[in-house]
Amino acid sequence: MTFSTDETFALQLDRQDELRGFRDQFHIPSGLDGKPQIYFAGNSLGLMPKSARRIVEQELDDWSSLGVDAHLKAKTPWYSYHETLREPMARLVGAQPNEVICMNSLTVNLHLMMATFYRPTQSRSKILMEDPAFPSDTYAVKTQIRHHGFDPKSTLILAGGRSGETAVRTEDILELIAEHREDLGLVLIGAVNFFTGQLFDVETITSAARKYGISVGIDLAHAVGNVPLKLHEWDVDFAVWCSYKYLNAGPGAVAGAYVHERHATNTDLPRLAGWFGNDPNTRFRLHLEPEFVPVPTADAWQISNPPIFSMAPLRASLAIFDEAGGIEALRTKSIRLTGYLQFLLGEAGSKRFSVITPEETEARGCQLSILAHEHPKELFGKLETAGVKCDFREPNVIRAAPTPLYNTFHEVWRFASMLRDF
Repeated sequence: MTFSTDETFALQLDRQDELRGFRDQFHIPSGLDGKPQIYFAGNSLGLMPKSARRIVEQELDDWSSLGVDAHLKAKTPWYSYHETLREPMARLVGAQPNEVICMNSLTVNLHLMMATFYRPTQSRSKILMEDPAFPSDTYAVKTQIRHHGFDPKSTLILAGGRSGETAVRTEDILELIAEHREDLGLVLIGAVNFFTGQLFDVETITSAARKYGISVGIDLAHAVGNVPLKLHEWDVDFAVWCSYKYLNAGPGAVAGAYVHERHATNTDLPRLAGWFGNDPNTRFRLHLEPEFVPVPTADAWQISNPPIFSMAPLRASLAIFDEAGGIEALRTKSIRLTGYLQFLLGEAGSKRFSVITPEETEARGCQLSILAHEHPKELFGKLETAGVKCDFREPNVIRAAPTPLYNTFHEVWRFASMLRDF
C-alpha cells in the first residue's frame, strides 16, 4: 500500500477497515483530559474485553450458589475448564489440540518444559539464546544450568546483533548452531524479541537445530496473538507463552504451553508431575493410585487444577479472536497499522529518534521500538501527558505496539505527529 502523511488518509483507512467494529468490544482507558488514550501498550498488558466481566461474574455466581459442586455443575464445569481453551488456543499457535495446555505462568511453564527437554550431559550441555532475551527467561535458564551442575558463563551461548546492528541475523544463529552442534542441548528463542520487536525465522532456526538432534523451545510471549504461528508444522519441540499481552486476558492471567505430539504422546519422558497431569480415569483415586500415570497429551505437564478466575477472561478474548476471523485476518491489518507508523516516522525525518525494529514486514510484528537519541525519559513523559500509553525500556527505547483489535490508523497518525512535534 502507498501511504500518505495527510490526516484525511488515516481517517479514510479507518473507514475502510473491516475490523474497526472490534474496538467497541474493549474498554479504552481515559487520559488526563478524559478522552480515550492512544493505547499502544498491548505488548505489555492488553485491554480488557467488555465480555470478560460477564464471564468472570458467572464463575463468581457459580461459586456462591454451588460451592464445591461447581467443579462439575457450574455453567462451565471447573473440573474441565481448561478444555474450553484448548482448540481456540491451538488455532492461534498452529498446533493440534492435544499439543496445547493452558496452565501456570510463562516462567513456571518454561521450568517445567526444561525439566523434560534440557537433560544436559558432559558432552551436550549448552543452551543458545538470543541477546537480549527477556530477563525472566535468562534467569530461568541460568538457574537450570546451575541446577545441573554447570557454569552459565561457559554453558550459555548468546546470539547478538553484529556491530552497529540491533537485530540478530538468521545466518548468524545458524552458524552458531552448526559451530556448537556437538555440545548444544537446547536452542531457546523468543519468537518476537521483547526489546527490538524483531520477529525471528522460527521455522528455519528449528530446522537447523533439529537436523543435529538439538531440542528447540520458543518463548511466544510477544508473538501469540500478534503474528501467525505454525508450531506443529515447524516441528518445534516445545513453546511457552503468557496471555496478558496481545491475548488480552488480564494481569497474571493463565499462561500456556505447547509440546509437539511426538513428545506429548510419549508417556516415558521425564517430567515434573502433579495430580492434574495424571490419567483422569484414576485421578480421584488419589492415595489408592500412588504412581503417576501421565496423560498422553500436553495435559501431562499440568501440575494443578485449573485456576478458574485467571482462565475466565481468556475465554472472552479467544472468542473475539475467532469472531475477527483468526490471526491471519488480524495480521493483515497489523501489517498495515505498523507499516503506516513506520512510514510516518520515516517521513518525519527527525534526528531525535530512530526505529530499531527491522523494516521488513516478515521480520516484525505489531511493535516498533523507537530509540530516543536525546532526553528519552522526557520524550516519554510528554507522550504520557498527551494521552499516549506505550512503555519505556532502559536506557532509551520507547516501545509502541498498535494492535489490530482495538487501535486505529488515526491513532497512529496522531502518535507520529506528536513524536515529530515534541
